[in-house]
Amino acid sequence: MIKKRIYLDNSATTPISKDVVKEMQKYFSESYGNASSLHYFGRQAKQAVESSRAKIAKLINAEIDEIIFTSCGTESNNLAILGVAKAYGDYGHIITSPIEHYSVLSPCNYLKNRNYQITYIDVNQSGIVSPTDLINSLQENTILISIMHANNEIGVIQPIEDIASKLYKINQTRKQKVYLHTDAIQTAGKLNINVKNLGIDLLSISAHKLHGPKGIGALYVKRGIKIFPILFGGHHEKNLRPGTENVLGIVGLSKSYEIAYNSLKDHYSHVLNLKRRLEEGILNDISDVTINTDKTNSLPHILNVSFKYIEGESLLLMLDMYGIAVSTGSACTSDSLNPSHVLTSIGLNTIAARGSIRFSLSYQNTLKEIDYVLSVLPKIVNDLRLMSPMWKKHTVY
Repeated sequence: MIKKRIYLDNSATTPISKDVVKEMQKYFSESYGNASSLHYFGRQAKQAVESSRAKIAKLINAEIDEIIFTSCGTESNNLAILGVAKAYGDYGHIITSPIEHYSVLSPCNYLKNRNYQITYIDVNQSGIVSPTDLINSLQENTILISIMHANNEIGVIQPIEDIASKLYKINQTRKQKVYLHTDAIQTAGKLNINVKNLGIDLLSISAHKLHGPKGIGALYVKRGIKIFPILFGGHHEKNLRPGTENVLGIVGLSKSYEIAYNSLKDHYSHVLNLKRRLEEGILNDISDVTINTDKTNSLPHILNVSFKYIEGESLLLMLDMYGIAVSTGSACTSDSLNPSHVLTSIGLNTIAARGSIRFSLSYQNTLKEIDYVLSVLPKIVNDLRLMSPMWKKHTVY
């Protein structure tokens, strides 16, 4: 019988912090007004929304009116890409990478089917895009570059500041400015985000990767950038995002980001220590493994590992029987039979990609939990390999 469950799938979602729940509590039943209403209850709700907007703006060094609340990170990414595409003319050119989250790749594909040009800049074996290759791919009709701040499967951090710096110089001589969007859903609360230092024009975040609630996100849109709505209705969020404001979610987002920001250094150090212990233990005790996460240029909480000769899904299910929750990649593609597009893009073959596991950590995890994982993982891998025809073929030769 499982005595305790260990959650190592924090890149999919996180448990809500007790302090966040406490902050949200009164907006369930006490301050329940519609933020668009003019009476007392509405003004209470409106104050909570605007206070949260100001808090998030301050934490990322943005202006208050540059924060637009959305329903999630996916909507933020879609609003950024489709909104800019609609605002700056039909049939424009957009540059991205093949390892983006599907909430970026899918709207790009949607635009491609409507005669926009989409360029996918290849990444190296670590998953890093070349700023030079990206800049060299600019065309006269390029309107947007969308490159994630860090990857959700392998944790590699992209050189966004370098891209922005090179793009800024190019934009000085262009008639049509090229805008830079970054998906920061995995980095918000894990890295110090300063939109002015990054040099980006649009940035997406979400609450539920930060020990906040699901169903709430935000998009930073730099002043002066035209962006068209992708939903239509009321005049909420500067006419960019109609619908009654999710007041308790907005409060939860701002509180979770505030907690993460104030504890960033301590949490970073703790989680990185856990990741190093896990990686070293795997390499020491299990043969035929490949670490797919760059050792020096990656997020502290993500470790992606390929275990040769076994299926990642089988390993996931066996770990779950021992009370350990992990993933084989992005939760948004968990029902797909295809190997990870991220892992194949960095050069892994189909077999290696299918044998990968993503461990994603949180400040709530402990060294004791990591040691428990390391105590059962070698046996599980060995047992699965003994049943694997790939392993049998390997040992025969």
